[in-house]
Amino acid sequence: MILSNPKFAEHGETLAMKGLTLNCLGKKEEAYEFVRKGLRNDVKSHVCWHVYGLLQRSDKKYDEAIKCYRNALKLDKDNLQILRDLSLLQIQMRDLEGYRETRYQLLQLRPTQRASWIGYAIAYHLLKDYDMALKLLEEFRKTQQIPPNKIDYEYSELILYQNQVMREADLFQESLEHIETYEKQICDKLIVEEIKGEMLLKLGRLKEAGEVYKELIERNAENWHYYEGLEKALQPSTLEERLQIYEEVSKRHPRAVSPRRLPLNFVSGEKFRELMDKFLRVNFSKGCPPLFTTLKSLYYNPEKVSTIQELVTGYEASLKTCDLFSTCENGEKEPPTTLLWVRYFLAQHFDKLGQCSLALDYINAAIASTPTLIELFYLKAKIYKHVGNLKEAAKWMDEAQSLDTADRFINSKCAKYMLRANMVKDAEEMCSKFTREGTSAMENLNEMQCMWFQTECAAAYQRLGKYGDALKKCHEVERHFFEITDDQFDFHTYCMRKMTLRAYVDLLRLEDVLRKHAFYFKAARSAIEIYLKLHDNPLTNESKEQEVNSENLSAKELKKMLSKQRRAQKKAKLEEERKHAERERQQKNQKKKRDEEEEETSGPREELVPEKLERVENPLEEAIKFLIPLKNLIGDDIETHLLAFEIYFRKGKVLCLNGFFASLPLAFRLLVSDHSNLPEIVSKVLTQEMQKIFVNKNLESFNEEFLKHNATSIQHQLSGAKMMYFLDKSRQEKAIAVATRLDKNMRDKNVKTLTKVFEALLDGSFGSCHTQCEEYQAACHKLFPFTSAFMPATNEDDSSIASVNHTAINHDLLCNEI
Repeated sequence: MILSNPKFAEHGETLAMKGLTLNCLGKKEEAYEFVRKGLRNDVKSHVCWHVYGLLQRSDKKYDEAIKCYRNALKLDKDNLQILRDLSLLQIQMRDLEGYRETRYQLLQLRPTQRASWIGYAIAYHLLKDYDMALKLLEEFRKTQQIPPNKIDYEYSELILYQNQVMREADLFQESLEHIETYEKQICDKLIVEEIKGEMLLKLGRLKEAGEVYKELIERNAENWHYYEGLEKALQPSTLEERLQIYEEVSKRHPRAVSPRRLPLNFVSGEKFRELMDKFLRVNFSKGCPPLFTTLKSLYYNPEKVSTIQELVTGYEASLKTCDLFSTCENGEKEPPTTLLWVRYFLAQHFDKLGQCSLALDYINAAIASTPTLIELFYLKAKIYKHVGNLKEAAKWMDEAQSLDTADRFINSKCAKYMLRANMVKDAEEMCSKFTREGTSAMENLNEMQCMWFQTECAAAYQRLGKYGDALKKCHEVERHFFEITDDQFDFHTYCMRKMTLRAYVDLLRLEDVLRKHAFYFKAARSAIEIYLKLHDNPLTNESKEQEVNSENLSAKELKKMLSKQRRAQKKAKLEEERKHAERERQQKNQKKKRDEEEEETSGPREELVPEKLERVENPLEEAIKFLIPLKNLIGDDIETHLLAFEIYFRKGKVLCLNGFFASLPLAFRLLVSDHSNLPEIVSKVLTQEMQKIFVNKNLESFNEEFLKHNATSIQHQLSGAKMMYFLDKSRQEKAIAVATRLDKNMRDKNVKTLTKVFEALLDGSFGSCHTQCEEYQAACHKLFPFTSAFMPATNEDDSSIASVNHTAINHDLLCNEI
């Protein structure tokens, strides 16, 4: 109505407000048009600049929004709302210096508001100016009128946050005095005792610390950290004194597992046998499925592994004959379930040791005695997965799932195993049992940010050569991380209002390293590998290819080809229409509320179309987008440098490969030697650095030294053999012999490493070597008869090598512990 009046039709602030209203209605283009028009008409209005900033913020253009807010503040420097909005964006973008300045302005304008003090203190805390942060928090605490005997949650959180800042500033004495002074006003009594114990240890007051940790163990006798603290406090000088600590706790808490488990870490010899014997018998008698998981950390010690094996195999033999743990004992007989759990343990034990035949024998015996126990089928699937037979693993996990179709955990595991075996459709159907009705499982899993499924699905599509579908899953995972980062925005005000300050600081620190998460790394690695493949072998345009081929065809053949092409196009069109109709139906079935929320928060997102994703114009640029977070957060992982090398090598950016140079100097030297067009200063620096590493050695002698130094590692021998063949093609037989060594001295003779070698023989890393490949396959089959990659050709397969191409690619997924 205001704008309909000719006098005010061009009123800037009203036009801007209309734009803001249109933006809330989801009309982005019109909104921008009105806001920009309003700004042009009244460029000196802080309202217009503020509204323009709000519009940019709604589109996640935070840098642009900050500029708008700063322009607005130039025109109205004491505007509280603009200052608050600016501070939120500054902490979101981690502009901590700017955030501190803005919070200072807010404190000056509103010194009576709690958020003004807290926000300013947090700014100093994040900038690691602990003294100033503590002064501000203490000044604010003094203003709180809380009676000494009253417990107030928000006041309690303020005190604990103060104490956290003290501990981070290494003010141990002050922290201890502080927590003791305000102990009665803190709600969380457990954290008070934990802080006391930690600070007393730091201050060397060991006797007092010991008393605190004893009290903590009385509260929770299963917490390993408490025992660690108690040991530091009591400082036992002998093994007997150390054992005495755990024996005393065990007497007071006979049902606690930790005081009986922890001594197994540091005892050895006969004492270890005695304690392990007691520990195993109790757990086998009562039937404890996670027993092996509890003891798995001991398997780094061969002597302890040998003792465990001797004890448990003895139990199994005795229980079969007389239902007792030992034939020389007299006592109450064990129930039949004891033998079942012993066999279950032995199957896990031999699976861990890589003796898959024995593991399968024990698990099959257990299944024969109790064919309805889910854990047994679950373990059998796991054993097959570890030996590389993923189809068989998926089959047995499906069997486990069929025993309890209402168990979501086993359903998810079954879907995961199916994806590992490239059974994507089956996995989707399996997940659909627990997803929302009326929506496809894939869509619903994406809604729920189910990233374990999406990363596994991406890897399966990648192995199947469906690069567009794989990239879609990778981009979906990337969007999830973006959304998680963006979701923190609401907590900047919420946490200060609710005084959950410790959790808030932890959240900010988590968000800073969010893309360190394994899910992002897996998705990023898959995406980078696919983009590299698409760069090296771009997908051809079928119509262009057909045009070239048609030139060499006769009239009759051309007519036949065109007819076939028309039929294929018609079929493809019908299929596309069907898919489009299905997509529309699914979209209509989705909840209206979710659609509205999406529109409000981030606006409509671009649809991820597999066909477009796999035909991107610049694959290397897309790969770099996934690489940057890895370089920033996971720079200490060699795999990050390997991925970076593959990208920058193709882009010809030698100076970007410094991390790779430090990791693999031989390959870097080869790269530089092939690039003679480097600037003189760059070439000089690289030559000087490589001189330090190679010390006048040529590449061949450097490689021979590498092989000699790593003579017992299959993975190192494979890398050296590849380089040997690369440097001198005439040494093919010698290189293959080095790579395929399987003598008893090799320490990493497992499915994963042998599959890597087999894949290298297949992919041409050693040229044409069909005979050696078959011989190596046969040798590996003797070692691992259940691994599908090493199985000889069946009647259905024309060639054994053809049958393993599929499995060889997924070597990085084999032997993963769940």
